[in-house]
Amino acid sequence: MRDANLTSYPYPSSRTVMMGKRGAVAASQPLASLAGVEMLLAGGSAVDAAVAMAIALTVVEPTANGIGGDLFALVWDGKLHGLNASGKSPLRLTRDRFVGRTDTPDLGWLTVTIPGAVSGWQKLWERWGRLAFEHLFEPAVRYAEEGYPVSPHVALVWQQAERKYLPLTAPEYRAFQNTFFRNNRAPKAGETWQSDAHGYTLRSIAKHGGEKFYRGEMAEQIAHFSADTGGLINLGDLIAHEAEWVDPIQTTYRDVTVWEMPPNTQGLGTLIALNILEGFELERFPRDSAESYHLQIEAMKLAFADIHRHVSDRNFMQMPMEALLAKEYGTKRRSEIGDRALACAKPGFPQGGTVYLCASDGDLMVSLIQSNYDGFGSGLLVPDTGIALHNRGSCFSLDPNHPNCVGPRKRPFHTIIPGFLSKDGKPWGSFGVMGGQMQPQGHVQVVTNLVDYGMNPQAALDAPRWRFLRDNHIILESGVPSEVAEELESKGHQVAVTHSAYFGKGQAILKEDDVFVAASEPRSDGCAIAI
Repeated sequence: MRDANLTSYPYPSSRTVMMGKRGAVAASQPLASLAGVEMLLAGGSAVDAAVAMAIALTVVEPTANGIGGDLFALVWDGKLHGLNASGKSPLRLTRDRFVGRTDTPDLGWLTVTIPGAVSGWQKLWERWGRLAFEHLFEPAVRYAEEGYPVSPHVALVWQQAERKYLPLTAPEYRAFQNTFFRNNRAPKAGETWQSDAHGYTLRSIAKHGGEKFYRGEMAEQIAHFSADTGGLINLGDLIAHEAEWVDPIQTTYRDVTVWEMPPNTQGLGTLIALNILEGFELERFPRDSAESYHLQIEAMKLAFADIHRHVSDRNFMQMPMEALLAKEYGTKRRSEIGDRALACAKPGFPQGGTVYLCASDGDLMVSLIQSNYDGFGSGLLVPDTGIALHNRGSCFSLDPNHPNCVGPRKRPFHTIIPGFLSKDGKPWGSFGVMGGQMQPQGHVQVVTNLVDYGMNPQAALDAPRWRFLRDNHIILESGVPSEVAEELESKGHQVAVTHSAYFGKGQAILKEDDVFVAASEPRSDGCAIAI
């Protein structure tokens, strides 16, 4: 192992990497990380640990995910496997439902697609689980029924959500408000929150699995709530849902292979940007230099232009994904980058609210992401169940000529992306950065920090970040040197400097020789534990 990988240079951190030889976990909330450790110590696999963490996060970080959310995962067992557990739109969600609108809404039934997370938990466990399925739910049920102290970052986000969800007056939002905003407010940091409804539902899923959620009593509850409150989901939509195994997509960057999930996710954007960046000798520039920032930002602009034009449900894409991934296409896009910021990147035409966690053991490495999309999601909660429904359908387009145009039984464009790295055909590890549009940008920054600048995973997560917004607007984290901001402005970037709330949250577990090196995001409550 290289000594440089054990230091935080050049970004001193209050956190150090966690190292162990038996296994490691990392999640955005410490109680969830402990749930993963419980599984490893009980003889469970990394998949058991990851699924237990995912289930626990629906209780201890409901501000970002829930039982009614979606999930994607990458699992290495000697080969990398991808699981797409995102749901399709209801059969009755047609474009004519949006007549008179210029954009999709943020809340309500028009934003709800079939929840896929539960099917993802079950698929992963069926293939790699060692413990009983019910065992994976025990920490989450305990947190739900006994209550837990709300952690500081989760409390802050919960309180910010009051402005969005408390003013809602329609009756369909009442169960959601009564569950998450008792006494008409969010819980404070350290205040105990519990939900018997969450506990009951999780116990039921533990006993009956997806059969009950998609075809049994819970499915009927979801369908009845939809019918009673003007929703579009019916029992047939739930019965038709199935998580799907897919082939991950990849590109090489220097001596590392970077893996992402294929569309309907935006993981393709990470790979396009890295293909563009590969032609620059990024390591020649200091990490905190305007030159390094400029090249990364411009590559990401071009990648976003491509994915926002072309990415959709894989079955509806009009542009071959392989063309967008081609190295020749990266070379062509690279030629568009100069010394000045692109005012507005255009898509090319080649020929031809989220939680992230990871877990590793001696046999398996897991990269998993789960989300209700925008915070708590749609604002709809199936009464007496704790099932808060996500609002992923708001990512559909209303442009009838766009491959991501809203339509029936169709997966929407998805922001959530788990990442994975390998070297010379061997696994290096799992990583991810949460936060909507920030995710592919975060992936690019973590990869360049690790590969070009030789950082360990904790330093790679700690380092100040940039974020592209639109046109030539960018924001820089407050830790970025002021001279970098000034020079970027001289290149034509419109720059604002702000705090860490806009720059995502991540975790990573890499394997160096036979040692797991784990790290967790300093911008949230996250926790990495190695054993």
